[in-house]
Amino acid sequence: MSETPKSANVVWSQGLVTRAQREALLRHRAVTLWFTGLSGSGKSTLANHVEQALVRREALAYVLDGDNIRHGLSANLGFSAEDRSENIRRIGEVAKLMNDAGVIVLTAFISPYRSDRARVRETLAQGGFLEVFVDCPLEICERRDVKGLYRQARAGAIAEFTGISAPYEPPLAPELRVATAEHPLEACVAQVLGLLEARSVIPGAR
Repeated sequence: MSETPKSANVVWSQGLVTRAQREALLRHRAVTLWFTGLSGSGKSTLANHVEQALVRREALAYVLDGDNIRHGLSANLGFSAEDRSENIRRIGEVAKLMNDAGVIVLTAFISPYRSDRARVRETLAQGGFLEVFVDCPLEICERRDVKGLYRQARAGAIAEFTGISAPYEPPLAPELRVATAEHPLEACVAQVLGLLEARSVIPGAR
């Protein structure tokens, strides 16, 4: 997934502290939880509550939120297929660096294309990409839409809106599927924490 630098003079600098040493210091593994789903499915809400639960368990975690990233790192990108792919590429590179720092990264992006998510998986360490499909029916996502984005998209005011005028490719084999329309938030958080415990990312609750 990583692109080749345009300059031949750019060489990767290897530090003196290893990722394993940082993980030992923090007492947990570093992975990327990739929350994907339609707008309004509950990605950001779930990611933020999982982050809070992890910090309460003394794990170093951080949420990369879609809107926040587009305020800075991807402020120059739109929502064409090409720009969406570049946005996800950038996020994957940031997640990779943060994982190397020992952080459990939680990303909350629609990330509609399977190929983009697959490229992120390929660039991260083996077993370090955990895809969480935040599965919620379109009609419920629309009812939850406090920003009115779906209404604007159906009126033609927003072009290339995922689920309406642009495609969403759901995961075929995610590490976890969370049905946010069927279960309360606390149960959904517990599912994600259970995945992390099962993968030995964090120790089991005491």
